[in-house]
Amino acid sequence: MRVACVDIGSTWTKAALVDVLSGELLATAQAPTTLGDVVRGVLAATAGFADAPVIACSSAGGGLRLAVVGYEELISAEAGHRAALTAGARVVHVAAGVVDGAALAALQAAEPDVVLLVGGTDGGEASVLRANAATLAGAERSVPVVLAGNVAVRDEVARMLRDGGLPVREADNVLPDIGLLTPESARAAIREVFLEHVIGGDRLSTDPRLRQWVRAVTPDAVLEGVTVLARVLADERVSVVVLDVGGATTDVYCVPEPDAEQASLGREAVGVPARRRTVEGDLGVSWSVDALRAAAAAEGLPVPGEDSLDLGGTAATIALRRHLRAEAGYGPGGASARGAGLVVLSGGVFRHAAPEAVDRVVARLAADTGGAGSVVAATPVLVDRRYALAPIGLLAAEHPDTATALARDLLSAR
Repeated sequence: MRVACVDIGSTWTKAALVDVLSGELLATAQAPTTLGDVVRGVLAATAGFADAPVIACSSAGGGLRLAVVGYEELISAEAGHRAALTAGARVVHVAAGVVDGAALAALQAAEPDVVLLVGGTDGGEASVLRANAATLAGAERSVPVVLAGNVAVRDEVARMLRDGGLPVREADNVLPDIGLLTPESARAAIREVFLEHVIGGDRLSTDPRLRQWVRAVTPDAVLEGVTVLARVLADERVSVVVLDVGGATTDVYCVPEPDAEQASLGREAVGVPARRRTVEGDLGVSWSVDALRAAAAAEGLPVPGEDSLDLGGTAATIALRRHLRAEAGYGPGGASARGAGLVVLSGGVFRHAAPEAVDRVVARLAADTGGAGSVVAATPVLVDRRYALAPIGLLAAEHPDTATALARDLLSAR
């Protein structure tokens, strides 16, 4: 049985033909993403795959735009923010405390596809959650809501939102107790909203086949792929960091080696997600190139010109620096990326470049004194030249043996 695994990106639609019985990646192809009707790009990319069934992920148009509304920025809002990142969403706005008129205007200006509404530990403070639900319910623009706050008032708050005409997905509290982060339920709900309201809507295509094909937002699929990769490396006790540079965003994934991290963290590990991801919506080599150059100047780095690999290396450097800053918020767990045993470079700028050109970029990353060097220096670096991580993630749930075989094949290039 052959399956076409497709990643619908903001610039390119990539396809991989996989034999699910042998675990072999048979062929790859790509075509320009056709925004407005992305199905045409999928059909173009898979034209040579003899009508193999399609399963897909998508980040077209910048992916899923998510806003987080929480109780207190350093507690509930931060917990919601972390849950959103592990769900493959691009967090475009975070609001904390009671949302007044000005805060609502700022939230709406961010144009989120979905709002993650959190607040209060289970059985704890509930007034802010109620107030923010009332504000969202009374707003003119209807945005789907994932409700993942205090479960003691969940039914009441969900009813309030629905009475205001808002689509609601209920999830477990992302922070049921102080220091206990449980993002998986919210993450699943965010994925459901993505499939129903973004893929199932008309923003990307009105063709019903798109809804049948798409299983996840692309960063979510890649995170699953990185997780499979880390599982294959478990016997080697190796942590994995992936730098995925795209046209619109640059994503950093970190799957720490669990036993070593738990030993170093002890009891405090309950607040640290096992898999970490950050997305930088202003770091891309085409759609976000002007913002990338501005970010380089702000970081004190040379501003890149038109060379795509130079742009990609700059995006990877800044994204990794920011990832390390974000990880510092996890306390003792913030050193996990620095303990990586393997770094994987993904994205067209690396995949299509000559090995010696990539080596020069790796040398720049390793020499960076702003943080990236602490991860890349003296660490093996692998380029995902066949763009296997997204297919591995897409196949992980239904065809785990196939996903593992693809991961082993990717690692054979070390």
